[in-house]
Amino acid sequence: MSAAPVFDALIHAPGRLQICAILSSVDAEFAMLRDAIKVSDSVMSKHLKQLEAAGYVTLTKAAENGRQRTWVSLTLAGRKAFAAHVAELQRLATMTAPAPLGQGFSG
Repeated sequence: MSAAPVFDALIHAPGRLQICAILSSVDAEFAMLRDAIKVSDSVMSKHLKQLEAAGYVTLTKAAENGRQRTWVSLTLAGRKAFAAHVAELQRLATMTAPAPLGQGFSG
């Protein structure tokens, strides 16, 4: 059963869209996410706080090799919202038809 198309402005921001895409297939550590989307710690923290406030991700802190690590998981609500957002993007994409070769927009 696929998700009903729903545009989600919170998820749509490029950084949060990338985070949700990564988390849709795997839980990830903060630094891995940060490096994957090429942002600073503070920007990553801001994105994660927004997603967490919406109930889309959970953050789990654990000590590993003497250092505090933060693991991020997409919640069931986050998975549903991401799937619905992707479905809406796909629906919108099908509404656009490429112009035939040699013809551009004339208005």
